[in-house]
Amino acid sequence: MTGDWEVGVDSRRCIGSGVCASAAPAHFSIDTARRSRPTAARVAPDEGVLNAAFTCPVEAISVVELTTGLMLFPEEGSPS
Repeated sequence: MTGDWEVGVDSRRCIGSGVCASAAPAHFSIDTARRSRPTAARVAPDEGVLNAAFTCPVEAISVVELTTGLMLFPEEGSPS
């Protein structure tokens, strides 16, 4: 995994728990509607981003490796 990642948050699923912003404050913030937002759609690989996605209680965060198109989270085939 050497290419940049695309990070997204599904605002329909997000419950605004703030876990992502706590786990990776450089990559996530909570907006005025109490929903998570990535600070940038494209980021360099960072384990903090994956940790935030993994700990999201509603799996609202997606992470895609841009060079290969590989879905890093949620893992392909996992129930959403």
